[in-house]
Amino acid sequence: MRMLQEVDEDDRDPVEYVKDAIDRGERIAGFGHRVYNVKDPRARILGEESEALGEAAGDTKWYEMSVAIEEYITGEKGIAPNVDFYSATTYYQMGIPIDLYTPIFAIARSGGWIAHVLEQWEDNRLIRPRAQYTGDRDAEFVPLDER
Repeated sequence: MRMLQEVDEDDRDPVEYVKDAIDRGERIAGFGHRVYNVKDPRARILGEESEALGEAAGDTKWYEMSVAIEEYITGEKGIAPNVDFYSATTYYQMGIPIDLYTPIFAIARSGGWIAHVLEQWEDNRLIRPRAQYTGDRDAEFVPLDER
């Protein structure tokens, strides 16, 4: 969403912005998926919701910018959007603060993560032994506005 905001603030063409970013070696968030080689079906549904929210508000610019970027990247690079791509504009048009997008992502997956833990306990083996936390366990929490 921050990329789209930057495009909007600078009054740039979204496709030109993306081309420049790719030329600089930057990755474009919201594209590619480990499982889906085609458009993530969740992205299709969220794209429809993003469009509907824009139409209801009388301003479809976020959706239109997203479609332009999707068409370029899918057409030129052969990479399809994932669930995160249209999640951003959908959440934004719902008034959800950008800093909450990642926590929403995590909360949505917490049931699956808990199920993995329960399976590991039941089978007495790690499902993903390489996914072991190696960071500082005693780190103090620092609020966002103090970082």
